[in-house]
Amino acid sequence: MAGGQGQNMEVLSALDGARTQWYHFTAIIVAGMGFFTDAYDLFCISLVTKLIGRIYYTVDGSPKPGSLPPHVSSPVNGVAFVGTLSGQLFFGWLGDRVGRKSVYGMTLVTMIVCSVASGLSFGYSPACVMATLCFFRFWLGFGIGGDYPLSATIMSEYANKKTRGAFVAAVFAMQGFGILAAGAVAIGVSALFRSPFPAPPYDVDPAASTPAEADLVWRIILMFGAVPAALTFYSRMNMPETARYTALVARNAERAAADMSRVLQVDIGNKEEGPETQPRCRGEPQEEATTVPPPPPPFGLFSREFFHRHGLHLLGTTSTWLLLDIAYYSQNLFQKDLFSAVGWIPAAETMSALDELFHIARAQTLIALCGTVPGYWFTVAFIDVVGRFAIQAVGFLMMAAFMLGLAVPYDRWTRPGNQTGFVVMYALTFFFANFGPNATTFIVPAEIYPARFRATCHGISAASGKVGAIIGSFGFLYLAQSQDPAKTAHGYPPGIGVRNSLLLLAGCSFLGFLLTFLVPEPKGKSLEELSRETEPGAAEP
Repeated sequence: MAGGQGQNMEVLSALDGARTQWYHFTAIIVAGMGFFTDAYDLFCISLVTKLIGRIYYTVDGSPKPGSLPPHVSSPVNGVAFVGTLSGQLFFGWLGDRVGRKSVYGMTLVTMIVCSVASGLSFGYSPACVMATLCFFRFWLGFGIGGDYPLSATIMSEYANKKTRGAFVAAVFAMQGFGILAAGAVAIGVSALFRSPFPAPPYDVDPAASTPAEADLVWRIILMFGAVPAALTFYSRMNMPETARYTALVARNAERAAADMSRVLQVDIGNKEEGPETQPRCRGEPQEEATTVPPPPPPFGLFSREFFHRHGLHLLGTTSTWLLLDIAYYSQNLFQKDLFSAVGWIPAAETMSALDELFHIARAQTLIALCGTVPGYWFTVAFIDVVGRFAIQAVGFLMMAAFMLGLAVPYDRWTRPGNQTGFVVMYALTFFFANFGPNATTFIVPAEIYPARFRATCHGISAASGKVGAIIGSFGFLYLAQSQDPAKTAHGYPPGIGVRNSLLLLAGCSFLGFLLTFLVPEPKGKSLEELSRETEPGAAEP
């Protein structure tokens, strides 16, 4: 047994001390494509729903273009979140049971097939088309959900302890490019169709304002999400199992050493060498070996001992992700309405269907370019410098502050001449979400739990976040409606208004700041130290 433990020690020491190599960047791209597809899908749907409403739900003689009624809009916007939640729980559990690599390809195939199928939604009536779309979007979300715990866990287990935060953050930062791509593809496709198929504004000719070719536009936009995922399929299928899973869960130190020697170019001594043998990273000086981890402790998931060790951690990672996603996704889903309210997008009736899609996509892309994407990469740059706790706590506080800054003088922001200031404040809210809790709530659960529970606990934390996204997706479609019944969107009852919605979201952000104190700081520590897998007295007899 000593030899096996000694080789475990060598593998873990080699991983923690390995220099950054090309394979790390390959793994970031391969793992990140799932998040590219995730962000692309979840944000492009907010663009195409306006177009779908015009195509299938325009009422003859109405002074305004058609829009999705509440009983259709809520499922279309929210069903992918339900699928994502289910996939996070299922694939997180499965990743700990049979291995990360074994189920990693399943998630990608599901995403590719269902992205294409979403664009092929069919039916003889609008209701049938929407039902088919919701069906495929649920299973698309299911595949996307599996990518959360698996990608985070795989990247954290490949990385060394000095740059682990940046590597996992870089995987998550691919969401920023997915958001940009959603806007860019919508702009490109709408522009491509606007030129050969010009259409008058709705208030000039309602019927002609939505050309028949518009039905192809939303389908092409949805199907494009399969392209980047398909490009990385081969690489994903050839990734080896992580050494930490192989050594600590499967208890096969020799296989772990062989896998890591092959892909990370580290030399790990032969099994005949004693437990004191040190790892050697090619081109790197020797480092002191870490403590040999004992076999897994006898306690199980959700046992008394688990809650004694990790109960507060799980409460912290689930609650902060829940509150973050309530604030984050609710703002994304009604951002097109915010842009209209401040005059950044012309009134819908003054545009054709493709013009409206073009303007909404351009506004969303600008916000992503100025606020969302920089926030992700600021996290990559600074997370291993200032730590996860500081980034998350300050991010929550700044989100609350900027939401209050938008909400309190909301009437002033909606007056002519103040639109630019409103957009800047709104972009800063997204900047501090992404240079803040939107990134750290994803990273930390992949670092602080034992290897045999790591993907499961990450999946539980992520699923809690998707509960928040569902609340934002369903609840704020209603809450953000005007308090004046005459000013609500067609089919919606009066709500509390955008101003009060922003005040409520500011409260969620501040509560997230308080609950951040339940989460430990992983910076500079090994995964085994954080998860207490090396704690004396925990080994099985």
